[in-house]
Amino acid sequence: MKANKYLLYFVLSTFVLFLASCEPSEPAKEVLFISEAQAEELIADGELYTLNDFMHTFMDTEKGDFGDKENPYRSRTTNGNGIYLYAVDTLPSDGEGIYIRGRVTTDDYAGNFYKTIIIQQIVDGKQQNLRISVDLGSASGMFPMGQEILIRCNGLAVGRYGNQPQLCVPAYNNNIFAMNASQKVGWAPGRIPAAKVRNCFYRIGHPDPSALVYDTLTLQQLFNEVPEIPQQTVEDMWKVREADGRLVVLKDVYFTGQANNDGNLVDCEYAHPDSSTIANVFASTTKNIGFPQGRILKSLDRQKSLCCSNSEYCKFANFLLPGAQQDADNAISGCPNYKGTVTGILSWYCDNATGTKSGTMSKLWQYNWSVTPRGIPEIGVNDINMEWTKHHIIWGPEEFDPKKYYESKYGNSNE
Repeated sequence: MKANKYLLYFVLSTFVLFLASCEPSEPAKEVLFISEAQAEELIADGELYTLNDFMHTFMDTEKGDFGDKENPYRSRTTNGNGIYLYAVDTLPSDGEGIYIRGRVTTDDYAGNFYKTIIIQQIVDGKQQNLRISVDLGSASGMFPMGQEILIRCNGLAVGRYGNQPQLCVPAYNNNIFAMNASQKVGWAPGRIPAAKVRNCFYRIGHPDPSALVYDTLTLQQLFNEVPEIPQQTVEDMWKVREADGRLVVLKDVYFTGQANNDGNLVDCEYAHPDSSTIANVFASTTKNIGFPQGRILKSLDRQKSLCCSNSEYCKFANFLLPGAQQDADNAISGCPNYKGTVTGILSWYCDNATGTKSGTMSKLWQYNWSVTPRGIPEIGVNDINMEWTKHHIIWGPEEFDPKKYYESKYGNSNE
């Protein structure tokens, strides 16, 4: 028995050592991150473009590589005035390397940048930015905010989705069950597959969010730099394309308590966010359509405005707007009290050219400018900072309370 016991100890010890040897080793840092010298060595086989030069060089025609009868874009792409809201230009797979680099400005923890990252490059003291559509469930897990990345773009594509430039791959949509499906069949920018991302994206050094550059300005200053209501010309479309993805701090603004309802401003209401598209929260239901919800920001002089755009699937979608109340009679009356800054990603989005007429401006274009925050206090990046200065009250998030709502509407069932 003693011999058997020692034999058992020997077998068990060997087995434990075997299991330990099967544990994966931690990857070396040089595998995950490359140095500046290694980045320069990679770039040596090709050319490094600034982000704007990259867009202009490879989106050198408005129409791109598709759009004929055999390879159509979706029907809402253009109204015949020469502007294409959707376009795809493929990049050569072989030949010299095509490189871009930039620092990640987005964070997807709060849910506003699902399968999207945006990179920033500073050229002559000014921001250049580009969206990148990636098929990664947690893009920020691989590319956190502040991470600088180098991308070899060969074999990918650059295109526009709703007029927003992005690095992508061509994708054909044929979802016959989508709302307005007949308008959406065709080619458009698609997400870069995860395997391709791992093969051609290189992380340079470690993440450094402090290296990001923010442009702090009022709405008036913003619209001095970009066209508030762009003309339907290719020239104006490029002005808004180059501004897309810009990291901004909009100062001296407040939420009006209004929503952008298909180009019209309507007052938000105290209602359940799952049933009302204009509930007084950041992003109530779209009834499964899925477009970002717009809540109106206005300058303190009430002369300029734009949308604060959020996904109905973000973590703070059902949180009340600053100053909004869980009270049907005073749903938005307190919104003008809270003033401050909203930080986020600037964009001008338009996904349907068929509702516009050449030479005239559609009401749909008036509120196409928006800023998308990466989070709110305690949820993701703190991008909304507001205060009721008269009473020295700092705004703090408050989630819609369904119990309080039903009690206010139907009375307390426990009475």
